[in-house]
Amino acid sequence: MKKIILLLVLVFGTNTLLAQVDVITKHNGEVVNGKVIKLEEFTIIFKYDGEDAENTISKYAVEKIVYGKSGRVEQVTEKIVVSSEEDWEKVQIVEDIAYVSGLKKVGEVRGKTGLINYHTGNTGDKKAEKKLKMAAAEMVCPFILQTADKSTVGATSNGLGGSQNIKKGLAYKY
Repeated sequence: MKKIILLLVLVFGTNTLLAQVDVITKHNGEVVNGKVIKLEEFTIIFKYDGEDAENTISKYAVEKIVYGKSGRVEQVTEKIVVSSEEDWEKVQIVEDIAYVSGLKKVGEVRGKTGLINYHTGNTGDKKAEKKLKMAAAEMVCPFILQTADKSTVGATSNGLGGSQNIKKGLAYKY
């Protein structure tokens, strides 16, 4: 009888300990077991189960979190699906490397306007951004980590055609 009681205590005790682990489900299907420390605006700080080091993952990479203590499910972000260049408007541009933590880097993208163009500064900037997003969408990547944003102005800076906008970044996907 004592053995049966001890066995039941061990089984239920183990289940209780395992239920304390938070489960982070990423959009790529990967599951991370650990303890969520803090949710920030664009990132999640967590510790892997059995480790003390704090890790950071982008909220963009995470679908949901199931909290072990309460069982509460928190939907973190919707998956952004980019399947072709026509989906360029869905592409998100971020400027902090922490915002792409947990995503897979695919390659470099670039968007620029011609040196001789008929855009004012603001429309030239928008045109370069559109080209940058289209390049990422062509690579089926919903995220860009912007690495450079440059405007050059020629001798006729107050007239049309004297400026060029160049944007560079790294494209990421789930």
